[in-house]
Amino acid sequence: MQIKKIFLTGILCALIFFVQAQSGKNSTIKGNVYNDQSEVIPGAIIRLLPLNKTAVSDGKGEFHFAGLAAGTYQLKIHSLGHAKEEKSLTVVAQGEAVISFRLKQDVREIDEVAILGFSKNQKTNRQAYNVISIDAKALHNTTMDLGQVMNRVSGARVRESGGVGSNMTFSLNGFSGNQVKFFLDGMPMENFGSSFQLNNIPVNFADRIEVYKGVVPVWLGGDALGGAVNIVTNTDPRTYVDASYSYGSFNTHKSSVNTGYTAKSGFTAQLSAFQNYSDNNYWVTGGVTDSITGVNTPTRVRRFHDRYHNETVVANIGVSGKKYADQLLVGITLGQNKADIQVGNRMEDVFGGRWKSGNTIQPTLKYVKKDLFVKGLDLRVNGNFNFGEERNVDTVPRKFTWDGSSVPRNRNDPKAIGGEGDLADFKFKNNNGLANAGLNYAINDRHSLSLNDQFSTFNRKGLNRFDPDNLQDKQPQISRKNILGLGYRLNLNEKLNFTAFIKQYNQHITSNNVVRDFDNPTKITTYTILSRSSDLSKQGYGFAGSYFLTENLQLKASYEKAYRLPDNDEFFGNVYLTVANLELKPERSDNINIGATYTTAINKTHFFQIQANYIFRNANDYIRANVLPGASNGRYLSKFSNEGKVTNRGIDAELRYAYKQLFTINTNFTYQNLRNDNEFDRLISGGLSTTRSVIYRDRIPNTPYLFGNANGSFYFNDVLKKGNQLTVGYNVLFVNKFYLYWPGQGSKETKMVVPTQWAHDVNIIYAMAGGKYNIAVECLNLTDAQLFDNYALQKPSRAFNLKLRYYFSKKRGL
Repeated sequence: MQIKKIFLTGILCALIFFVQAQSGKNSTIKGNVYNDQSEVIPGAIIRLLPLNKTAVSDGKGEFHFAGLAAGTYQLKIHSLGHAKEEKSLTVVAQGEAVISFRLKQDVREIDEVAILGFSKNQKTNRQAYNVISIDAKALHNTTMDLGQVMNRVSGARVRESGGVGSNMTFSLNGFSGNQVKFFLDGMPMENFGSSFQLNNIPVNFADRIEVYKGVVPVWLGGDALGGAVNIVTNTDPRTYVDASYSYGSFNTHKSSVNTGYTAKSGFTAQLSAFQNYSDNNYWVTGGVTDSITGVNTPTRVRRFHDRYHNETVVANIGVSGKKYADQLLVGITLGQNKADIQVGNRMEDVFGGRWKSGNTIQPTLKYVKKDLFVKGLDLRVNGNFNFGEERNVDTVPRKFTWDGSSVPRNRNDPKAIGGEGDLADFKFKNNNGLANAGLNYAINDRHSLSLNDQFSTFNRKGLNRFDPDNLQDKQPQISRKNILGLGYRLNLNEKLNFTAFIKQYNQHITSNNVVRDFDNPTKITTYTILSRSSDLSKQGYGFAGSYFLTENLQLKASYEKAYRLPDNDEFFGNVYLTVANLELKPERSDNINIGATYTTAINKTHFFQIQANYIFRNANDYIRANVLPGASNGRYLSKFSNEGKVTNRGIDAELRYAYKQLFTINTNFTYQNLRNDNEFDRLISGGLSTTRSVIYRDRIPNTPYLFGNANGSFYFNDVLKKGNQLTVGYNVLFVNKFYLYWPGQGSKETKMVVPTQWAHDVNIIYAMAGGKYNIAVECLNLTDAQLFDNYALQKPSRAFNLKLRYYFSKKRGL
């Protein structure tokens, strides 16, 4: 594999020298794009004729064409929301021509784009990867968190164990949990702590969300197996305030403030703060035990021990637009949270005294420089370290039922020490840090190279106040991970682009097992410490291509030999309900994606976009969480393990339609056929059984295989006053029934099924003064349906929310 790596690197280097050696084409065109208010316009499309080359303006509104022969050229420019413009200029041999465009606004087109939404992120969606970019700004008036936003994406499912702040897992085209990686402005979020998770970040925090299905670009880094989600904030130089507050059912309070200031000198300050609080006392159906008869009866009751709150502040200060740095920011992320633990891995696990908390203390550094040393060489460096602490508390020695009543857990021995599980007040620090550096070199308009390196470190240390001498707690839990990627991109012309890459994965794990041995005759307990240290090294590769068959029809295809190294919580457990498994092996998978996107407009009245994708996955050593049989100290624990071979053949599709400025509808569906491909079970001895497994070709349990989403909105303009807009929206989510456990085990009559679910949401939004003042009213789960996710854990009943929002923004220098 090393020979392959060296060989491919040599080819890429030779290609660089070949391209640079071309003679007679040394002229350059540089330009800027502004609107009629002198604001820069990023994302404008500039076409160079007669060469039919295309460039896109960057965040500074700049663009360039290099490697040109002397002659006269015509430039045609188009930017959504602005009138088109054309200019001609002459370039001399080995010269540089400079041109500036000042585009007038096209109010009609601005309105159309604002309603449609699917053209806002055109640059991202035109990539060769199977990627969809979501305009989060269109949802800023709702009370949604980023997890709820992701539930509206084809192929994606966010599964939660309860209400606000509950545990969650994310699934993308059948891959879930840590198989899908999350990034914030290109920075991995693996070590952000429990105060900064997808389902407690308000939608106002994001400008847009990029969802990569399958193949992940080299510049994002990481070891994603099934895709990635990149949360992009608005870092444009500007002065702005976005403040909101909402109140809803179950005593739920949410507020957020995003503000920033950029001076003419380049001084930049950014602040984002948000908080969530909820009693989460929604209605569920749970077992209530009669104190006299002992009979447990399903009863509709309120959750009684599920309060949650979190507060987070993200602050950055530095400079923008300097010669030495396009952006240099130092910052800090501070956060805290506390969550009552109401349930475990099943509804039978009812708790009334357990809780957990955490805090985040994370200094950060961000440095971005374009045209470093030479034109086209861009550098991006990010780094952070989380000094935060997590805590797990279980000190109440009682057994609860769903009506809130309880009995002593140790009836036969009232003096016995214990909590609802094990007596614990466990504090631990993960001491995790992450550094990411990326170089991108645009050789010319056609060829570019990307090099990215990501290093992360983890060193958990903890202590149980009630068991300070526990040997297992004193053992090291150390992980170091490094992922290096090299990519090459070819833009052959406006229609065709291609990307190829290789990745090197390395991981070092250190941990010890403490084996307890009790000698019955002597009544002596001895302990043996088994040291374990392992190094993992894998190499993956892949490619992605895109071709515009027509101006409206884009075809995409990608392949990746992907690896994912086991995550820290999978190796070492999460302290709460997941136990360690140091025997985990890396996952590997052959991933193929084939997709098409068709976009058209009819008489500027009807707008359509249809997107469809086929996915092919052959995964080996697939890692999945399994609930262990039998309860341990009154609770069901889970453990991550390698499932061997898993296949997935699936499709997802999405349709978007808009009629004038009056109505829009988006709908999508997903079918994913995840199957166990292990024909023979593995025996305890390590060998394989000689008889075919009863679960061979079974669907992977507790995993939805058919689901969809649809939402529509009606727009009423100039309501009560010119410039005010009233929006009425509706959303429906469908999840088909699926088995909780392996379908091939047990009788048909006793199989546990998570039933088919329909969730309906409605909202009314009134925007005043062009969106400066906003009021929103929502009803979630309108029909008060019983909704489930992980292991049939019940989600919130019907809820009402009210949100107030204020927004103000102006560009730098105005």
